[in-house]
Amino acid sequence: MKTSFATYWRELANGTRTTTADQMLILLLAPLGWIYSRIQQLRATLYRIGMLKSHRLPRPVISIGNITVGGTGKTPVTAYIARLLLEQRYKVAVLSRGYGGSLEGQTVVASDGVTVMLGPRECGDEPYLLASTVPGLMVVIGADRYAAGQLAMQQLSPDIFLLDDGFQHLRLWRDLNILLLDCSKPLGNGWTLPAGLLREPAAAAKRADLIILTRCPEGTAVTPLISEKPAFAASHRLVDALPLLGGDPVPLAALQGPSFLAFAGIAQPKFFFSALRDRGINVVRTLPFPDHAGYGHESLEAIRAALQNSAAEYAITTEKDGVKLKLLPADIAAVTYLARLDIEIEKPADLVALIRNSLP
Repeated sequence: MKTSFATYWRELANGTRTTTADQMLILLLAPLGWIYSRIQQLRATLYRIGMLKSHRLPRPVISIGNITVGGTGKTPVTAYIARLLLEQRYKVAVLSRGYGGSLEGQTVVASDGVTVMLGPRECGDEPYLLASTVPGLMVVIGADRYAAGQLAMQQLSPDIFLLDDGFQHLRLWRDLNILLLDCSKPLGNGWTLPAGLLREPAAAAKRADLIILTRCPEGTAVTPLISEKPAFAASHRLVDALPLLGGDPVPLAALQGPSFLAFAGIAQPKFFFSALRDRGINVVRTLPFPDHAGYGHESLEAIRAALQNSAAEYAITTEKDGVKLKLLPADIAAVTYLARLDIEIEKPADLVALIRNSLP
């Protein structure tokens, strides 16, 4: 299958492409990466010394974010921590940018914890997935997360905020800074954009209060990457699948017989495809789409063609993609499943204790 530019660049930026031509391209991009790195470093310094102001909300803020571009599992980790806090009887509100939704740039309540008021096309796929799969979770979108938090205080009165994808959103003060890093390639190739995956220099990781390494093989022994920063290992596992048209979850073991087309519009779809095969799903064709794919007419036709031109009897995608498949033709929707992801974090009691101790 022909490699897309996005896939090629990610493989280049995470250090898995090492030919002479690849290394020459990195060297050509390195000056741009150095300039970008210095800009981000200056910005962080201006916030640290107070020339740029971080604003405080009247309730504790926990930031969950990363230092690399996409693909570290922010949404499942955010859902996991939200559930932990909800179990402790906190009223929890997520502040999200609302990336990819038609209301991106506006400040709007997507869910009040009881009713989900906006769909994925309005608020974005990730906020909608959080709102629709975590009972009791409030979600507010807005590019300015401080303004979003003010709106949440006025209308929802939460006890605690979760700042989604917030590591670089320094305008909002946070009481706990959680940094997610991919277990296999925590810092990519070590370069900042566009020569690497880093959004800012690696030294910025020192801002983190704790680190969660995601997509770790079960049993991974975690050693702190940064001196004196607590670190936890998180493993992702596909647990079951939902029929797209509704119904009870189906154990993945029950889907091991027929052949499947697997498609996904996430940052690193290859991990999803590999996870399906690891669970015994007979994937005969894969179809990657760009991250946050909107699934318009062209994408839906590509899914239909892939089903018709392969030996696949069924299709399977992620639960995150599933929220955007309302326009999928009925005949394809009838044979499509949504794989559900579960996350386990080592020593969850220790994580809860760290979170609670960080709150004022």
